[in-house]
Amino acid sequence: MYREFLTPDDEEVYEAIGEWPDSDENGTRVLTLEDTYGQSIAFSYDALARSVRIRWVNDQGIEMLDSFREGATRLSVTSEQSTKHISIDFHTGECAGTMVIQVAPHFSVHDRLLFQ
Repeated sequence: MYREFLTPDDEEVYEAIGEWPDSDENGTRVLTLEDTYGQSIAFSYDALARSVRIRWVNDQGIEMLDSFREGATRLSVTSEQSTKHISIDFHTGECAGTMVIQVAPHFSVHDRLLFQ
């Protein structure tokens, strides 16, 4: 069964995260973030393909994480007093889960995809 991938508009992303998403040649939204230690995260999402990708590169240019996943159903961005998060819900038929990317004050990624 097809499920729509609900995403916030660019203004909501900017208000929560502090950066405007760009668009690549395919229309995929790309959010590039850098922390105070020189690490960077490139987070991209494609609402039509229901896919997301996160690439995390450390301060020496070494790739720490490259994760691509399809079956996204909801993307949300939140900003609290000292933290900022990107959360993505997934549903792929037999499996469901959530990936939470903390982008401030430091980077972290928590990912769960479980059988239903």
